[in-house]
Amino acid sequence: MEAAVSPPRPAALVLAAALLAMAEARAGELPAKQADLLAKLQARVQDVDARLDGVLGVYLEDLATGAKIERRADEVFPTASSIKLAVLYELYRQAEEGRIDLGEVTQPSAARVRGGGVLQELGPRVSLTWRDLAVLMIGWSDNEATNVLVRRIGMDAVNRRLDALDLPRTRLRRLMMDLEAARRGDENVSTPRELALLLEAFYRGNGLSPDRARDALAVLGAMAGNSATPDSRSAFRRALPEGVRAYTKPGELEGVRCEAGLVALEGRPYAAVVMTAYLRREKEGEAAITEISAAAYETFDRLARSSEYGRTISERDAAK
Repeated sequence: MEAAVSPPRPAALVLAAALLAMAEARAGELPAKQADLLAKLQARVQDVDARLDGVLGVYLEDLATGAKIERRADEVFPTASSIKLAVLYELYRQAEEGRIDLGEVTQPSAARVRGGGVLQELGPRVSLTWRDLAVLMIGWSDNEATNVLVRRIGMDAVNRRLDALDLPRTRLRRLMMDLEAARRGDENVSTPRELALLLEAFYRGNGLSPDRARDALAVLGAMAGNSATPDSRSAFRRALPEGVRAYTKPGELEGVRCEAGLVALEGRPYAAVVMTAYLRREKEGEAAITEISAAAYETFDRLARSSEYGRTISERDAAK
């Protein structure tokens, strides 16, 4: 079962390498007008926070300059399915180290957890590669596919890798749909900042060869292939115009909505993570994610298309 996902343009990896040098700039070193524009984005985030009947955490980073907007960025929140990013990263690092062959075929057990995905609907003798399972885990948020992968690569290995990335508050503590573990308080958790840094590790190809980094991004992009119409897109992607490349993973639990995203906007790529908890109404959490995603895109798209003086050059102007 092959994923119908187009690999990202090689230019993305060239840009990612350049970002390592560019990201040393601080927000205070931005030109004054750009800093003012980001201050307005910060105010929009604070307004969403004030209106939300729940608790909001946000981390936005301009990957071209290193400028950041934070709101409870280091508070620990439940990740729900967003923790699957950590599973995917460990899978690809183990493949890079020769400890797993992504093309090897396996046969998942007939006993499967439910709660979302594809495997729960398939027959008992289905055969899939480890990469197929990764596509199901990310693109369809398949819980059983995730559990099969976690048992193969090891939960402790995922957490050791997170430690090596200096992401100590991001923890995989239980399998998907393990309600007993959840009742014990063994929740999968992270912070807005750490989820953004995990996505940046994919984008920059940390610890991965160029080919494997491209393939990991292709799997992350599988989320786009599972969103045929605007209404079916995730809360984060709903705010993005058609054709904008983004790598995202949403998550939802009772009282919790979150989504981690990295938008590969040409000239101004950015990471944006929105996490919510204690929601009175979960739809409001989704609306908050969409509103912040829209505000971030509007701001960074304007910066990407503007001169240093703030004139926005449209394609129509460029043709004159």
